[in-house]
Amino acid sequence: MNKKQLSASVAGDVSLGGEISVHGFGFGAMRLTGEGIWGPPKDRKGALAVLRRAVELDINFIDTADSYGPHVNEELIAEALFPYPAGLVIATKGGWNRPGPNQWTHDASPSHLRKAVEGSLKRLRLDRIDVYQLHAPDPAISFEASVETLAQLRNEGKIRMVALSNVTQEHIDRARKIVPIVSVQNRYSFADREWDYVVEYCDRNGIVFIPWFPLGAGKVAGDVLNQIAQARHASPMQVALAWLLRRSPVMLPIPGTSSIEHLEQNVAAASLRLSEEEYEKLAGVPELVESR
Repeated sequence: MNKKQLSASVAGDVSLGGEISVHGFGFGAMRLTGEGIWGPPKDRKGALAVLRRAVELDINFIDTADSYGPHVNEELIAEALFPYPAGLVIATKGGWNRPGPNQWTHDASPSHLRKAVEGSLKRLRLDRIDVYQLHAPDPAISFEASVETLAQLRNEGKIRMVALSNVTQEHIDRARKIVPIVSVQNRYSFADREWDYVVEYCDRNGIVFIPWFPLGAGKVAGDVLNQIAQARHASPMQVALAWLLRRSPVMLPIPGTSSIEHLEQNVAAASLRLSEEEYEKLAGVPELVESR
C-alpha cells in the first residue's frame, strides 16, 4: 500500500451528534503511558511521534482519559499536537481513578466529575472539550447525578457533547432523558459480541459506537483470523479491524499502539474490504469474553 492510500479517511465518516463529522477510524492513546497505564512512557519522544504520525494519517478522533497515567496521557497529547489542527476531536473521560499500576477505582460523584473536567481542560489546553465520556457508571453514586453533572457542564460551555463508556442499553436510555448522548464506548470485537444489542441500538439511534477490544483470542478465533489474514496478506489485527468497520456504519474503532509501524498497519486496515463470506465466518466464531 502506498502512502497516498494510507489514510483514516478511507474508512468514511461518522457523525457525532449531527454536529461534528470525523473519519470512522480513530486512535486510542491509552498505551502511550508507562507499564500498567501508570506514569510516563519509557520512550517519551516515541510517544509524541506516534501522536503526530496519527494526525498525518488523517486520524481526527483521539480517545484518552484523565485516568490514563493518570493525567500523563492528556499532557502528552497537548505536548505533541497543540495548537491542534482544525477538525481534530479529542475525546476524554472521567469517573475512574488510577491509584496505582493496573488499578481502577470508581468516582463519578458530581464533585469529582467537575474537578476532572477542569483538570482535563487545563491539561489538554482547551476552552471546551468536544466529547466528554463518563468512564463508567459508579455503583456508589446515582447514575442520573453523574449524567446531570455532565449536562450542567455542557450548559456551562465546558463540554460540547456528552458520551458514555462501559454501559448497558438501560444506562443509555436513562442518560438520553437528561442530555443527548453522541457516542458509546464498550468492549467489542468479532469474537466478543456481548454488546451486540448496544451496537444495534446505537445504529438505530445514530449514536457512534466506539469499540475497545482485545484481539480475538482462543484457538477457534485465532485459527479463523489467521486463515483469513494469510489469504489476504494482512495481519490478524487488520482483519479484526476490517470486520468492525463492516459491522456497522456508526462504528469508530480506536486501536491504540506505542509504535508508528503498528499505527500505520492499523490505519491500512481502513481500506481492507472483507467479503460477505469472510465477514460471516468471523461473525460465526464462538464468543469470547476477555477483560481490558
